[in-house]
Amino acid sequence: MPKRSWREFGDYAPNDHKKPLDNLQSKADRPVRVKKMRGGKGGKTVTIVSGLGLPSLELKKLLKVMKVKCGTGGTLKEDTIEIQGDKIDQTIDLLIQEGYKPKRSGG
Repeated sequence: MPKRSWREFGDYAPNDHKKPLDNLQSKADRPVRVKKMRGGKGGKTVTIVSGLGLPSLELKKLLKVMKVKCGTGGTLKEDTIEIQGDKIDQTIDLLIQEGYKPKRSGG
């Protein structure tokens, strides 16, 4: 019968396995893309922000600020933020205020 290894409570690695890009790149150097997308959402238009490279807690805080500024709903899907509606200009303005250099992607 094999024995299991013993671990103390403090020996566990943190659950957030994704490493943020804070150590590698500053906010202004990250390739942040903002695009408008339609399809697969019941024909509704959504604004997608990708490339932020933030931990999930900071992404949630930024999402909340974006939803308030745009006056719409939104959600997190993996490492991207989705804002309901065509809110590209408002999203880009907010990201510039936060210190990012976002680029409009797509058409």
